[in-house]
Amino acid sequence: MATLDQAQLPPPTVPQPQRRARRSAPEGNRPEWGPGRWVTYVLLVVGAIVFIAPMVWLISASFQGLGEIFSQPPRWIPKHPTTTGYRQFLNLGHLTNAQRGQGTGDWRWFANSAFVAFSVTFLQTFFNAMCAYVFAKRDFPGRNAIFMLFLATMMVPGQVTLIPNYIITKHIPLFGGNDILGMGGHGWLDSYWGLIMPGTVSAFGIFLLRQYMQSIPDELLDAARVDGANEFRIFARIVLPLCMPALAATAIFTFQAAWEDFLWPLIIISSPDRYTAPLGLALFVVKNETSWNLLFAGSVMSTLPMVVIFAVFQRKFIQGIALTGIK
Repeated sequence: MATLDQAQLPPPTVPQPQRRARRSAPEGNRPEWGPGRWVTYVLLVVGAIVFIAPMVWLISASFQGLGEIFSQPPRWIPKHPTTTGYRQFLNLGHLTNAQRGQGTGDWRWFANSAFVAFSVTFLQTFFNAMCAYVFAKRDFPGRNAIFMLFLATMMVPGQVTLIPNYIITKHIPLFGGNDILGMGGHGWLDSYWGLIMPGTVSAFGIFLLRQYMQSIPDELLDAARVDGANEFRIFARIVLPLCMPALAATAIFTFQAAWEDFLWPLIIISSPDRYTAPLGLALFVVKNETSWNLLFAGSVMSTLPMVVIFAVFQRKFIQGIALTGIK
């Protein structure tokens, strides 16, 4: 009987998948292009053109000759493009006697700037992160008072500390002919040590990283201690990877300041082979005659590294600034 009933049952039907019709966005969620929105976009476009136009003209002028640079009206596209300004500024390739008489630069200026900027960025980011970890995750007497002293140094203008820093740099013991008391020589003056070491710590970088590290749960670090990790391993394997956005933000700030620094290298550097790019650019700005084609070419090359670095690390930079201070 059961077999007969099973034979009379219709075969099971498998439901066929149905395509979902695309839903159009509700009318209320669509952006309304009212007059206010149009005015906002027009103002943004005009502002972008105002800010971008000088840079575009600078790049165009760097490929123009002296006679074409000052033509009226200004030419946005070079009529006779040339790389003479770049070759003269870098002192590369074949140059005529007239071009050499106008003045030449040195490619080592950019090599010096790159070496100093990358060294300062690496050292400052590392030491700032170590100090920030101590202030954020270690408890010791006087921690908050010491941190407030660090923040107080941010209120002192850099020009006030130029002379003390110069004297300290000159009297570094056992460097530059100095004895154990720091006398008799020039110390770190006119050297890469003097360009790099004074910038290895920043109160602003410590503050920025400390605020970010405070958002890391203490339970995560306690679990690592239970597993036998020491403080340096916790710092290197847990804290640093979690702080990559903030580290990228501080690294960009540091690299920009080190690359564009002009006053401190001007004070301590006297040998032309140790000039940085900003010092080299200043040589072409004189009272009676300025080599504009060399100056424009050097300005483009000096600006290009900052543009590339910001474009590469833009997402990390914005993320680090946005999340710093959230606990």
